[in-house]
Amino acid sequence: MGRAASAPGALTPPRPVTELLDHLVQVTSSPVDEALLQRALTHRSYAYEAGGLPHNERLEFLGDSVLGLVVTTTLHDAHPDTSEGQLAKLRASVVNMRALAEVGRTLGLGDYVFLGRGEETTGGRDKDSILADTVEAVIGAVYISAGADAAGRFIHRNLDHLIVEAERSRDYADYKTALQELCA
Repeated sequence: MGRAASAPGALTPPRPVTELLDHLVQVTSSPVDEALLQRALTHRSYAYEAGGLPHNERLEFLGDSVLGLVVTTTLHDAHPDTSEGQLAKLRASVVNMRALAEVGRTLGLGDYVFLGRGEETTGGRDKDSILADTVEAVIGAVYISAGADAAGRFIHRNLDHLIVEAERSRDYADYKTALQELCA
């Protein structure tokens, strides 16, 4: 069930946000603003039910760009002889909803996210789309709070293994490009 705010703007997740803050400090070596992290964890369904609180979509937008830049730079530097097309396919196999949702599960973000009653009752804590969006929003919060280097440390800590797996498989799961190539 959805959680009611105890005071205007106060949020109460099923798991204390301070645990996630402590983890982020360990990973990034930098403090992360608690209010910003709470916003990153606030799904629009909860924000709407709580009277129009700020939600995580703007942070998600920012985090998506930061994530793309960090992964793209990593791939560019690691593969100097790889074509743009292959780099794009490799990036798409790492930066996608399924992969980001698994990162969210590994971090236990579903336990921290603030959801409205509808999302709560339909299993929103484990939905790929919500988890992936929350990962991006957390990246955005880290970026604003602690800067690009801290956000990069968070991304590398949580996604480098996906880059290695994608490089090993050489089967870059860029289904959109595969479909476009098949249609052409």
